[in-house]
Amino acid sequence: MGERPVITRQDDEALVVSVGDVELFEYVFRPSTPAFEGPKPYLHPVRTLAGDVVTAFRPHDHRWHKGLQMTATDVSGENFWGGNTYVRDQGYLALPNVGTMRHEDFTVASPEGEVRIDELLSWFTESGQHWVREMRQFTVRDVEDDSWTLDFATTLTNLRAEPLVFGSPTTNGRELAGYTGFFWRGPRSFTDGQVIAADGGAGQEMMGRAARWLAFVGHHDEVERSSTMLFLDHPDNKGTHWFVRSAPFAAVNPSFAFFEPVEVAPGEALTLRYRLVVANGEWNRDRLESYVEVHPW
Repeated sequence: MGERPVITRQDDEALVVSVGDVELFEYVFRPSTPAFEGPKPYLHPVRTLAGDVVTAFRPHDHRWHKGLQMTATDVSGENFWGGNTYVRDQGYLALPNVGTMRHEDFTVASPEGEVRIDELLSWFTESGQHWVREMRQFTVRDVEDDSWTLDFATTLTNLRAEPLVFGSPTTNGRELAGYTGFFWRGPRSFTDGQVIAADGGAGQEMMGRAARWLAFVGHHDEVERSSTMLFLDHPDNKGTHWFVRSAPFAAVNPSFAFFEPVEVAPGEALTLRYRLVVANGEWNRDRLESYVEVHPW
């Protein structure tokens, strides 16, 4: 086992979790984000224990991609993802529907060997309507010699008097573009990286497929090192399909509404859980399968 994680900085805008002298991530919970980019909390930079950055921030092709985020492309017609909205038979359009996820409160705990952060957030539409109450929890745990783990959970409660319908560009007619939810954007140097998934899955063929886990191996500029991002879907999640790209950029998203919309009734809630292992080096299939076997949900 490695050193224990600790919160090394917290102010009115962000907090930092570190292990030793390495800042694992900065969680920006009150961002200075242009309205069109869908203001919301994000983790960036995220680092391996070797200190290598494994996230991208405001890339020129999609400025609303910010490190690691929980977001949603289509919530009953409102866009909490940021940027243009995909409209059936019309393509991407700039619409007055880009919402905001606002941080409300934190509870921070440090059980043995872990850091756990519970957060209350409110989702507001562009017109100012409060549609969603989110309870978010992320836990830094399982710090080993060459990897660390982030467990992420969210519960989204419908505050409207009518159902919330979560969708994606694919549910609106764009083929194999079902991105929504827990989303990672990798560094530019990770382009053309390697995708490895459970049950022999691999490569860009994993787009739109289901799998218990999926990993992305990328290479860094400047240093002669690689890193591996291992994403695990929780068994209780329903209908997860992977949105994954290695070109023209690196991105992974276990989408909960890739092909089919998900409806949440008034007063009801949707709970989702994911695990991300951030690892030094280039993990092959044997190493990944061994890790998942030893660290089950």
